[in-house]
Amino acid sequence: MKFTLIKTDGQARAGVIETERGMVLTPQFMPVGTQGTVKAMTTDELKGLGAEIILSNTYHLYLRPGHETVKRLGGLHRFINWQGPILTDSGGFQVYSLSRLRRITEEGVEFCSHIDGSRHFLTPELSIRVQQALGADIIMCFDECTPYPATYEYARNSLELTTNWAIRCKEALGDNPGGQALFGIVQGSVYKDLRKRSLEELIGIGFDGYAVGGLSVGEPKAEMYEIIHFITPVMPADRPRYLMGIGDLVDVLEAVEAGFDMFDCVMPTRNARNGTLFTTEGRISIKRAEFKDDPEPIDPSCSCYTCRHYSRGYLRHLFLAREILSMRLNTIHNLHFYLEFFRQMRRAILMGRFGEFKKQWLEVLKKNFHEG
Repeated sequence: MKFTLIKTDGQARAGVIETERGMVLTPQFMPVGTQGTVKAMTTDELKGLGAEIILSNTYHLYLRPGHETVKRLGGLHRFINWQGPILTDSGGFQVYSLSRLRRITEEGVEFCSHIDGSRHFLTPELSIRVQQALGADIIMCFDECTPYPATYEYARNSLELTTNWAIRCKEALGDNPGGQALFGIVQGSVYKDLRKRSLEELIGIGFDGYAVGGLSVGEPKAEMYEIIHFITPVMPADRPRYLMGIGDLVDVLEAVEAGFDMFDCVMPTRNARNGTLFTTEGRISIKRAEFKDDPEPIDPSCSCYTCRHYSRGYLRHLFLAREILSMRLNTIHNLHFYLEFFRQMRRAILMGRFGEFKKQWLEVLKKNFHEG
């Protein structure tokens, strides 16, 4: 993997990540394909929307169908029919979310499967083996996602564990015959000195990119933004910077302004399945009665397949009738909106107009929204 910084506008960055399977222009949004599928979408549709990289989940694919099964069937790219770059997370966040079903030790994490209750022990070494078997282009170190709130002592112990696991992940990758890029993950909760220490220790180990985890886990927005703006100036400028699990576009604007490059979130797809759609005039809930006889598209300025062919009235009917097509058409629109938003944001950086772009979009994104 190679990263080239093309242009800066303040701290905002436009760059390109080059992999054997294609280029990823940054800032970039990665649609989430948790179990090897971006819900309701084919990979050809994703490509048609302009997606350049997708994210899949180590924890879920390890449990079902199993990483060895995926490997026998030609690796994750062939398994899901996606020939572009793939990033796999380490499973750390999913294990974090299973707080009632897991036990953390220095060696790894013992947990019960959410599927059948079977017991498993996930270590840094196993996380790397699973990701190697899947064959992702970018893989993540196994980490402990620090909860919020956390005491200073807990956050310190958590980052020490994450650093030790990062060392073991790099050793497990070895001479890396698959040529995979390995990213380290900065932890430390909302404590600036711990965040800085975590980053310095990871830089000392040496990684292809650096991610910041453990944010948007319940902390106030002001604290999240403070950490975002604190950590980026000390992150390596010649490596991709990945802010994990952040997808609210207000947060994205703040993070891009601070200097982050990569983002992932289930917001566009999950909201689509729940009938919430993003537009250039703010979010709408397609279930609202006002759309019953509405002949207009979701967003008259949108060029996606859904907006070119279907009315709000029809989409409301599909949603209330619980038709599968509702999920598909809504998802096509929301993903198109997100990917186009990132393309426009990149263009604004290249033109030196990111500040103007941010100001204009904040007025739209902060409009009051009621499901009704």
